[in-house]
Amino acid sequence: MSQPGSVPLSVLDLAPVLVGQTTAEALHDSVALARAAEELGYHRYWVAEHHNAPGAASSAPAVLIGQIAAATSRLRVGSGGVMLPNHAPLVVAEQFGTLAAFHPGRIDLGLGRAPGTDPVTAQALRRAAGPLAGGDFPRQAVELLGYFDGPQDEAEAALRAVPAEGNRPEVWVLGSGLGSAELAGSLGLPFAYAHQFNAQLTVPALRAYRESFRPSAVLERPHALVAAFVLAAETAEDAERLAGPIRVAAVRTVRSGGRQNAYPTLEEAAAFHYTEQDRQIVEGFLGQQVIGDRALVRRRVAELVSAGADEFMAMTVTPDLDSRVASYRILAEEVAALGSGPLAGVQRG
Repeated sequence: MSQPGSVPLSVLDLAPVLVGQTTAEALHDSVALARAAEELGYHRYWVAEHHNAPGAASSAPAVLIGQIAAATSRLRVGSGGVMLPNHAPLVVAEQFGTLAAFHPGRIDLGLGRAPGTDPVTAQALRRAAGPLAGGDFPRQAVELLGYFDGPQDEAEAALRAVPAEGNRPEVWVLGSGLGSAELAGSLGLPFAYAHQFNAQLTVPALRAYRESFRPSAVLERPHALVAAFVLAAETAEDAERLAGPIRVAAVRTVRSGGRQNAYPTLEEAAAFHYTEQDRQIVEGFLGQQVIGDRALVRRRVAELVSAGADEFMAMTVTPDLDSRVASYRILAEEVAALGSGPLAGVQRG
């Protein structure tokens, strides 16, 4: 695994929609943020998949990935992730094969097993009644990988994802539990763990991944990424203030049964009244994430990397694009300060 000072840094983007902002503005902000991340030396830029969520404009990852890849030149751009149960593996292979053809060596395909939305929307996406569990995910993943390899015999030649053949992206398995970790290991694929969803299982999941890993044609040794929510500021007070909207959003999401609405303004967040139950919700969502000043950010990222991560990915939601860019700048500077590495040349702003 990487040492904290040399760990590659990456971005996970939800294309968050703020109160008073249009989805078009949110999507353009994502492209602008990707350009800024590239200038700061970030390694990957992944976009999430959310549906029927007014607070997130990233509903079509493949389309957004194409726009971001075209607007940048060095970043690896990908999905964090494509929720495979929502899609036919053939279509995903065609989409990401096309992206890889346009941007060779720069496209990542992160695969998740959860619906990423509410049950009604998940049924609409799949156009079929039936269970929404991800139990079919391993079979779907194997089918998808096969399309990139191309037909192996005459029987398989009857169904081909033509743009995928010879244009394979870097495929990752995403997860927040032990099952996904073990699947990634058994397939010999890199694994991305969602610390922002289940901080309690980060260390056990990374251990399970490494213990179950079997070398494959694409990966000789296990390679793990940890994603977490990060909000970095010059002072702890500024970080707490900027985190107000995400805290309120977490409470409202739980209160609404999982519906992710637009993020409130700083003023609305500052005036929000928290019940004791609300405080418990916030602690559950954000208590083990990375929210604070430079010293806290440096310490917490070092802890997460030391837990077994080869890469670190940050998801940041703040009230405006400028403060998001500032947070990613501070993160890059503080990780570089942990030791020499590819980000050590980042200059303090």
